[in-house]
Amino acid sequence: MRKVRTGLDILAKDSKLQKGFKGNVAILCHNASIDCTYVHAAIKFKEIFGSRFVKLFGPQHGFNTDAQDNMIETGHFIHPYFNIPVYSLYSETRIPTNEMLEGIDHLFIDLQDIGCRMYTYIYTLTLLLEKCINKDIEVVVLDRPNPINGVDIEGNILELEFKSFIGRHPIPVRHGMTIGEVALMHQNSWTKDKINLRVIKMLNWKREMFFEDTKLPWILPSPNLPRAESACAFPATILFEETNLSEGRGTTQPLEIVGHPKIEPVSFYEKQLLNSIKKSKLEGFVLRPMTFLPTFDKNINEVCGGFQIHITNKQKYKPWRIGQFLLRELYHHLGNDFEWKNPPFEYNHTLLPIDLINGSNKLRHWVENYEDIDMLDSFENLYDYKLQLNEIKIY
Repeated sequence: MRKVRTGLDILAKDSKLQKGFKGNVAILCHNASIDCTYVHAAIKFKEIFGSRFVKLFGPQHGFNTDAQDNMIETGHFIHPYFNIPVYSLYSETRIPTNEMLEGIDHLFIDLQDIGCRMYTYIYTLTLLLEKCINKDIEVVVLDRPNPINGVDIEGNILELEFKSFIGRHPIPVRHGMTIGEVALMHQNSWTKDKINLRVIKMLNWKREMFFEDTKLPWILPSPNLPRAESACAFPATILFEETNLSEGRGTTQPLEIVGHPKIEPVSFYEKQLLNSIKKSKLEGFVLRPMTFLPTFDKNINEVCGGFQIHITNKQKYKPWRIGQFLLRELYHHLGNDFEWKNPPFEYNHTLLPIDLINGSNKLRHWVENYEDIDMLDSFENLYDYKLQLNEIKIY
């Protein structure tokens, strides 16, 4: 396969395209916003646009991608190298203000999404699109790969009564879109008010690609996704964020492992879990019993017993189902030692965080009632969504 060229790579190499952007430019980007030679987007913008490059914006985790976890906000500042403002869209506001947008003619977005509904960068994008309604600003999305491919669609559609900053739109858990396609889906299906939107497509990206197929460098897009493999585990392990189990934060394998101090992993695996996996008919993965010691976050400095998800066949691997299955097994194994987290979560102060993560309360009930794995099929109603996706596919 040929190396993928991102939207940033296309812009950086095309002088004719560059000259089409008149006036002042700004960019919403983060740590992973690099070109194929590891040069950051902001440096490329300084080279391309010079003094017309006037503002920077950062999403959750900050422009520098160094802030941990949910509801840990980052501030605004003047960048010491570029000497321009850096505005945080995960601060006292998640929507850019009129003042932030003043003096911008072209607002570029270059964010590495991970293809999962419970990842907030796509909502920073859609809030920005909505803010630009009736403004004389062109929004330009520099497209990037969906690292867990653009073919496989999995999970329940979010119910809008469980809408939050970790799920704003009626999409499944594994949504199958690039971030550019999310912008097009927003304009096509989620709003009546259109804006001046352009998507600069990638070259050589195919929908069936996982990130390693792109031959691009992986730079962590948030502090706890150090490997492309972590993105594949994320739709499963993110569920445990809203429990008292560790999802591996504070270790070198965050969001690839789960555990709790009261779990003895080998005996639990041999006596119960192995047989449950066989009955589930889930494939493409191995759960490896292990112990680990979180150095921060949940269960700090407590030895936890648990499991690492090793993906052995990405075509057969279904992370949403595996996550729900493992949550069900651990909920009943731990009994009174298992807890759901309480609000607030992502600025919602009333609903249970697990229901916001799931986009429904039905899956929590499925876990608590130890219902059959085949019932997960009934939560997936993807026909209409797939029709919408086919209307906006650009690859």
